[in-house]
Amino acid sequence: MKKIIRISVLVGFLALVVYTVYYLYQKDQEAPVKYETTQAFKTNIIKRTVATGSVVPRKEIEIKPKISGIIEKLYVEAGNTIKKGDLIAKVRVIPNMVSLNEAESRLKRAKISYRDVELEYNRKKTLYDKKVIADAEYQTIEIKYENAKEEVKTAENNLQLIKEGVTKDDGKTTNTLVRSTISGMVLQVPVEEGNSIIESNNFNDGTTIATVANMSEMIFKGKIDESEVGKLKEGMNLIMHIGAIENKTFDAVLEYISPKGEKENGAIQFEIKAAVKLVDTLFIRAGYSANADIVLAKRDSVLAISESLVSFEDEKTYVEVETSEQKFEKREIKTGLSDGINIEILSGISSDEKLKGKVLESFE
Repeated sequence: MKKIIRISVLVGFLALVVYTVYYLYQKDQEAPVKYETTQAFKTNIIKRTVATGSVVPRKEIEIKPKISGIIEKLYVEAGNTIKKGDLIAKVRVIPNMVSLNEAESRLKRAKISYRDVELEYNRKKTLYDKKVIADAEYQTIEIKYENAKEEVKTAENNLQLIKEGVTKDDGKTTNTLVRSTISGMVLQVPVEEGNSIIESNNFNDGTTIATVANMSEMIFKGKIDESEVGKLKEGMNLIMHIGAIENKTFDAVLEYISPKGEKENGAIQFEIKAAVKLVDTLFIRAGYSANADIVLAKRDSVLAISESLVSFEDEKTYVEVETSEQKFEKREIKTGLSDGINIEILSGISSDEKLKGKVLESFE
């Protein structure tokens, strides 16, 4: 029994040795790896960063009423082009009952006082005409009479102002007629006839009746990450892509970089603004979403290679150059601007030298 076990162990050991020898032989017979070769080429390299945002009018105004009440009539709708001073809406005043009662009472008192002074004035005037009283006495009653007359007029105007929001002496100047403060296009009319509105004052922004903007002057308003904002400066050129307008780019010039960032989704973002150069044949609507490529640096017609061919060791840059058929040596090079795909070559290789690329195939 022991003899059988020894023979089995010996046979297993011999089989393992044979397998190992066969594996090593097969390993030695594997075909060599063949690499693709490529060469440096001339191209333009643009380093850029991308900001996301939207296109908005430079000047966009919310038109608000100067008096509370109800919208009696609307004269515009979204899309209308208007001029400064054009009528937008008419407001019907809903008077405050306490103020109305006080105004009516004031008018009644003013009329009573006026009638009393008028009687005295007429008596004094008759005596003055007959040279019975002195000039000074007549002048005193005359001033009192004029003051009483003016008080009645003021009380009447005050009552009419509370009731209708306008006095008969104002003419076209009235708070009940809401007019545009700028020329442009009506972007939005968020109210309808019959809606109640609140006046704009020191304690309330008031109800927006219409939004008007100058659509001939648009800006790109976007956000950029804090890691990129230090590379920007005013006057840089932007290439803007609007999502709603395909196969078309717009030029813009950076004119504002926010001095303070805001935290959004865990990252600090800085607001930027750029003046958009419009095209006459295209109408850009307010609020279009857009992306802007900001050109940080640019090199025209420079020697470059694919950045994937470059390796970095000890703060030095290398490529593998072919010395003979499928034989390569490592060579140090100096690089310049990179756009993330191609990288500029300053020195180290020429355009006619072949560089080691990706694995192509194996020999059979």
